[in-house]
Amino acid sequence: MSMRKYMNPHSARVFGDRVWVIPFFASLIIFITLFFSGISGLFTSPHGGEQLPFDIISFSKSDDSNEYFVESDLKRSLETNGRSEIGAPRLAYLISGTKGDSHRMMRTLSAVYHPRNQYILHLDLEAPPRERLELASSVKADPTFSEVENVRVMAQSNLVTYKGPTMIACTLQAISILLKESSEWDWFINLSASDYPLMTQDDLLHAFSNLSRNLNFIELMQITGWKLNQRAKPIIIDPGLYLSKKSDLAWTTQRRSLPTSFKLFTGSAWVMLSRSFLEYCIWGWDNLPRTILMYYTNFVSSPEGYFHTVICNNEEFRHTAVSHDLHYIAWDSPPKQHPISLSMKDFDKMVKSNAPFARKFARDDPVLDKIDKELLGRKSRFAPGAWCIGNPEGGADPCSVRGNDSVFRPGPGAVRFQELLQTLLSEDFQKKQCT
Repeated sequence: MSMRKYMNPHSARVFGDRVWVIPFFASLIIFITLFFSGISGLFTSPHGGEQLPFDIISFSKSDDSNEYFVESDLKRSLETNGRSEIGAPRLAYLISGTKGDSHRMMRTLSAVYHPRNQYILHLDLEAPPRERLELASSVKADPTFSEVENVRVMAQSNLVTYKGPTMIACTLQAISILLKESSEWDWFINLSASDYPLMTQDDLLHAFSNLSRNLNFIELMQITGWKLNQRAKPIIIDPGLYLSKKSDLAWTTQRRSLPTSFKLFTGSAWVMLSRSFLEYCIWGWDNLPRTILMYYTNFVSSPEGYFHTVICNNEEFRHTAVSHDLHYIAWDSPPKQHPISLSMKDFDKMVKSNAPFARKFARDDPVLDKIDKELLGRKSRFAPGAWCIGNPEGGADPCSVRGNDSVFRPGPGAVRFQELLQTLLSEDFQKKQCT
């Protein structure tokens, strides 16, 4: 009788299952050899004992585990990018307009121009191509703008819907361009074609020379009570996000619940924001700016809430908010949808407000000429400053010859603005921020 006949089938299966034993022990021996070789220094670089690029990170340098997240690295790189608070400040302006606003935009630009600053002009898509081309040609033809190269016209025009998120999208695009094109500005200011300054840039830059570059001037308050239901629950759609022609906001019948991961704030759409805060809004080393941006995509009057909600829900920046929009604005009582158009009868109130800007003005209103003459001293293209060193004899433009743009000649406007800043930065006023 053969042995095959009496072989136990279970024994054959056990023997076959043990085929893995030899490869297992071989792999174990190789792993142990590599492990002890690494410890003994077989992988040490031959170049003077330097570590290899793939050496593991040592966690002994700090007890703060956040040091090893990419968000912290990005934040540190932006904080140490070479900017200093020593020296005269620089401002970055966005001046925006719509159909028929090109001449008003150029007038506002000339009134706030200074060679230290940066300027972006945006004429929205409702304006005809010819008007946008005329605006770009006017900027290109100006000898000072061509020489200094600090005025840009946005080639990509956007549809901008009143009270819609397209206003925020356009503002963020302008800020991104300013961050990309120039590393030498400290604050961003948004103006419209119906805004006008009440003091010179020398007044403004002189007053800001001794302030922290981290301050953010943004009028705000927390949305509470019945306003939450009225403003936060409705859902709107801005057709400017997907249509090529301008139309009003669309309201849906559905309503949404109130957010619980952040608090909602509102205020003026006109702001003066620090570069450090705007880098955070654009780069967003945590996800808060993007989360809130997406939330405000369907929020009515999002320009009056986006930056306000971001800054007051961030521990790093909420203490830098100063609740003022640096504008004089007159409203009906009770307030209507739009502010009152300012005129001669409002001149004294504008001056006494100590604000550096005012809105809104009708096209070519006589009060603008009065502001040019009595507050700005503007007799030619620009409001004169210490940088204008040309000979004014014979009606010549003194700003046609440029001097040192870091020297300022402050006037009465600087005194008025210092009084306003003293109030805004007082301890009692600061207690009201983001509350």
